[in-house]
Amino acid sequence: MSTVPSLQKCNDFVIKFANINGTGSASANELFARAVIAMGVPVAPRNVFPSNIQGLPTWYEMRVSGEGWLGRRGGCDLMVAMNPQTWDRDVAEVTPGGYLLYDSTKRLPRSRFRDDLTVLGLPLTEICLAEYGDPRQRQLMKNILYVGALTALLDIDFAVVERLIGKQFRGKEKLIAANVQALRLGHDAARAALPCPIGLTVRRSDGVGERIFVNGNDACALGAIYGGATVAAWYPITPSTSVIEAFASYCRKYRTDPNNGRALYAIVQAEDELASIGMVIGASWNGSRAFTATSGPGISLMQEFFGLAYFAEVPAVIFDVQRGGPSTGMPTRSQQSDLLSCAYASHGDTKHVLLFPEDPYECFTLGAQAFDLAERLQTPVFVLSDLDIGMNEVLCRPFDWDDSRQYDRGKLMSAADLNAGRNFGRYLDVDGDGIPFRTIPGTHPTKGAYFSRGTTRNAYAKYSEAGTDYVYNMERLRRKFVTARSLVPGPVRKNARLPTRFGAIYYGSTSPAMAEAFALLEARGIHVDLLRVRGFPFADEVMDFIVDHELVFVVEQNESGQLRTLLVNEGDLDPRRLVCVLHYDGTPITAGFIAGRIADIVTQNNVTPLRQPLAS
Repeated sequence: MSTVPSLQKCNDFVIKFANINGTGSASANELFARAVIAMGVPVAPRNVFPSNIQGLPTWYEMRVSGEGWLGRRGGCDLMVAMNPQTWDRDVAEVTPGGYLLYDSTKRLPRSRFRDDLTVLGLPLTEICLAEYGDPRQRQLMKNILYVGALTALLDIDFAVVERLIGKQFRGKEKLIAANVQALRLGHDAARAALPCPIGLTVRRSDGVGERIFVNGNDACALGAIYGGATVAAWYPITPSTSVIEAFASYCRKYRTDPNNGRALYAIVQAEDELASIGMVIGASWNGSRAFTATSGPGISLMQEFFGLAYFAEVPAVIFDVQRGGPSTGMPTRSQQSDLLSCAYASHGDTKHVLLFPEDPYECFTLGAQAFDLAERLQTPVFVLSDLDIGMNEVLCRPFDWDDSRQYDRGKLMSAADLNAGRNFGRYLDVDGDGIPFRTIPGTHPTKGAYFSRGTTRNAYAKYSEAGTDYVYNMERLRRKFVTARSLVPGPVRKNARLPTRFGAIYYGSTSPAMAEAFALLEARGIHVDLLRVRGFPFADEVMDFIVDHELVFVVEQNESGQLRTLLVNEGDLDPRRLVCVLHYDGTPITAGFIAGRIADIVTQNNVTPLRQPLAS
């Protein structure tokens, strides 16, 4: 018996699964998440897994939120403890009054439990030993058994999960029957031995709507398809590998000639990251839309080629799914730690275009837009996702696409232009926007050729060490970067309910937690205007937002405040106006952390939250 009242919550709790990597638990846990979604209740799952193949602990944390909050909450109300190695840690994490579901085949001493939890024991291994002879099948079905038990404990419609199994194994009737049988075994065992339902329940709702359940890496790959990419070169690295795997799958479907089965695409696994970006630059120079997908260590290795593409002005798209660093860092943990290394990638005076998607929908839309920007600006464009967005399934609005949309190839000199005698200087700025005309190889048999180089040259691509030519090129590249400011996606602003002197700037996967933090702060009478940055170079609205507020919190998931550094560098701002709110332990940031830090800073500065409009 619990010494504190058991939690009583409907459509508002966190459940966490503690498993062993490589045991097949991931598909069972996702099945459970999809079942809650099928009940019409929003969920936000996050998979925490080790950077080895199998055998180490893994966790699947899922927030059930009828109000639709998709940020990580922290803590858990129900722990499904299936890993003896992490038992003590897992039990300690449960909120007082919470619930602990475990495999009671092996009896444990009372000292291994907490008095303030409701303990739910089911002999899952014993049931599997009685039902299944194959050791692997026992392990796999044990996972389905606890999903079945949860349907009874949380009052989830059994038929909903049954239909999902049928959909997952469509055409494989034996697998459907076996999984449904295991689901029923778990459900009936829980109903017979445990109080069902417990204080945590899932009630049918309409909170999901038309939203889809997809991960950011798949969305990036589909964005590349719709963005016109036909070439990908890469080297495997967590957490970006599945971007290319998904792209390959989509290419087989959408980039294959239906008449003869010929592949109309090229995907090359290079010998290393440096080679992969070199291939991308070569393919892009030749007129293809090409990209790579990598993470922080790959960005480090590609630096010199980034400089070449920037200075030779060759389009390229780089999907950077960020993880913890430096060095190898935390390969299976999430951070926003590559902003500076991407913004100023390579030696010398380089500045690169960055895009910051907040969810899979923007991974798709900004991923597609990146290819237009790369060709319009003739430069590398970085799409900065992270592990939290990239490898976790996220509820987001359905992808949409305008079929009449045309690719923006930028300033291309045609054969007709060349025949008409148009002056072609590969690095000649003809209209003041910093962007020159280019030709695609093969445009004309005798005209429009030029020599691409990473060394200095004049406006006509002729080698030159003259300082005036170098200055001309650098000033033109700066003008091009100013032009980019009007082309990258603009920021998204949300004003507080009352006028305020405080602002907060954030980006990427911080968005769901920031939305909830906004509500928490408003409830405490602390009013903060929000601005979500979506691109670099920063639009004028970003600097205007900072000027409009006395104090601006910069919320990000790294140790050094990289967005704040970019803002100070690019905006010539007083650093004292920008206050860091930093989270960098590898777990996704929470609304409670953001709201708590902002409230603490407001209090420490003895500032009374503004409740009335400022006097004119």
